[in-house]
Amino acid sequence: LGFYAPAQIVRDAIEHGVEVRPIDVTVSDWNCTLAPSEADACKPAVRLGLELVSGLSEAAGERIVSARTSQAFASVEALARRAQLNRGEINALAAADALAPLAGHRRRALWAALGVDAEAPRKAPLAAELPGESMVDLLPPTEGQDIIADYQHTALTLRRHPLALLRSRFNAQGFASAADIRNARNRQRVRTTGIVTCRQRPGTASGVIFITLEDETGTINVVVWRSTAEKYRSAMLQSRLLTVYGHVERVTTGVSPIVHLIAARLEDHSPLLGSLTVRSHDFH
Repeated sequence: LGFYAPAQIVRDAIEHGVEVRPIDVTVSDWNCTLAPSEADACKPAVRLGLELVSGLSEAAGERIVSARTSQAFASVEALARRAQLNRGEINALAAADALAPLAGHRRRALWAALGVDAEAPRKAPLAAELPGESMVDLLPPTEGQDIIADYQHTALTLRRHPLALLRSRFNAQGFASAADIRNARNRQRVRTTGIVTCRQRPGTASGVIFITLEDETGTINVVVWRSTAEKYRSAMLQSRLLTVYGHVERVTTGVSPIVHLIAARLEDHSPLLGSLTVRSHDFH
């Protein structure tokens, strides 16, 4: 997907009105595909592909697509047997929440995966489908747990942005959102925090580093002068969640103003993200 991470591309598409549908073992192809939209016949929807499932090989994905052409999967066990999936592959699908139509929420899917005989596909891949066990009644994951698992196993989420869950805390601390900064006046002093998605140091920028932060309202372009970068080097390079104190630089040219946040101080608030796995595109 080039310079931008899948999570950024998908979130931008959603913000521009594109319907994005989740990974679904009963309908997803290996690659992401277009499908008719129920909301707008003139604007296709995007179905996320099995390629986004961490730990699933293309060969396994193609077996899944091929196996369901003749008959829909009736259960997780049937999927594993007919697509000849090993335990690692079926667990990867469960962890990615791709088994929801067959098993329900993520915890039920992982439980169903535990009951799959990993040797059955090799012993009798064409065997008649057997009646499955009744589903265990497990509590569903919390929204935060699902978001963390989404990022861990697919590198993106179609649920709320992770920082939306922390917004009330940020508001209490006086942290501006990306939307607030877009509307701030020139030279206004602000403090904000966001997930680091990109760090750049162009060869022609005389040591200046540009950092892109993301929250649930958009992105923030941060300019870090060399002296500030040297002083807060650890936070600048290691943060997943970076807090920036500084002032807004707003230049109006043409239709839309160009807005940057000039950093004066940087702090690493990554512990607030817990085990959330996020990836930044650095120094390319």
